[in-house]
Amino acid sequence: MGAVTRVWDEFVASVFDHVSPGLLLLLMLAAAGLLGSLWYWYPRWIPRRWPRLPTWKKRAKRPKTKKAPAPKKDEEEEESEPLFEPEVVLPNGMLLADRLASEGRYAEAIRQRLRDVVGDLTAAGVVSPLPGTTAAEVAASAAQHRPAVAAPLGGATDLFSEVWYGDRPADRVHDDHMRTLTGEVRSRMTGGAR
Repeated sequence: MGAVTRVWDEFVASVFDHVSPGLLLLLMLAAAGLLGSLWYWYPRWIPRRWPRLPTWKKRAKRPKTKKAPAPKKDEEEEESEPLFEPEVVLPNGMLLADRLASEGRYAEAIRQRLRDVVGDLTAAGVVSPLPGTTAAEVAASAAQHRPAVAAPLGGATDLFSEVWYGDRPADRVHDDHMRTLTGEVRSRMTGGAR
């Protein structure tokens, strides 16, 4: 027991040789404040894509209540919001993608055009992407259900990936090419080609 106490005393003495007691107290208060802040705002500071970590806080038990009857299928469909909306139109009638392009934000315009066409494919029932689905996965799913859109949608997905993830600078030519590709996807989708 005496050896453990001596080791501890020597460790504390070496710490106080290098750090003053006031500074050590200040560092300990800062660490406690940081940990307290992280604990207070947990789990908001954790990115949403990570799996949820278990919480150690005790939760109050809720009183048992009777469950409401499940809504009918028609009511359920009306209440659920779609994951993707068809083309985003601003209050002035202009498409969001066109506004982004007019502001010189071509990479964002390209992303919005792809979002719009995915929204159209979703609204048409061609694909049903879940949150976290990649553009390539949506394109592959659409190609299975509607092979006619495979080529232009694949081209649009490749262009989006090059610009958005490959850090390729985008300009008006790229946006015009994306507009052409997404227009072709829509025409092939509404043309009834399967």
